[in-house]
Amino acid sequence: MTIHSEHPFADPPASRDPLRRFRGRLPAAVTLVTTGAGPTRTGLTVSSLMLAMGHPAYVVALVDPDSDLGVALEPGLTLAVSLLGGADSYLAEAFAGLAPAPGGVFRLASFVDTDWGPVLEGASWLGARVTDVRPLGYSLEVTAEVVSVTIGRDDALLHGRGRYVAFDPALGPTT
Repeated sequence: MTIHSEHPFADPPASRDPLRRFRGRLPAAVTLVTTGAGPTRTGLTVSSLMLAMGHPAYVVALVDPDSDLGVALEPGLTLAVSLLGGADSYLAEAFAGLAPAPGGVFRLASFVDTDWGPVLEGASWLGARVTDVRPLGYSLEVTAEVVSVTIGRDDALLHGRGRYVAFDPALGPTT
């Protein structure tokens, strides 16, 4: 058995998309964008996210149009955005469809049902109402008006170059 220093299924360096490689060098906070209740709950790991401050404020996210979340999103729908913490890398992988989730992704952690959608218990999160969904590149650009913000734990999970890094404000980034 051979142990590889790189991912055995990764594209060879010469065939990797340079723009995708550039994006990988922009570390980003990892969130769960969720909507629905009960059996209609759905969610997706999202790192391509931006907040536009103002009155009202907006959250803009890029979502995979083929994901269950991408199919469900439409103007007027409510959604919740939970900021993941340092210990949530497996949860991020499962919601991204990259790790197994026996019984469903919402069974991997404690979620609280809110008027906006399921929220990861203890996480900082915001509730928003979708105002626009439109194609942008290979993604859906989802714009939502922020209506509610709740501050929970301080730590955050960051993603860059295919790896997760925990960020604790008191300690800085840790691996």
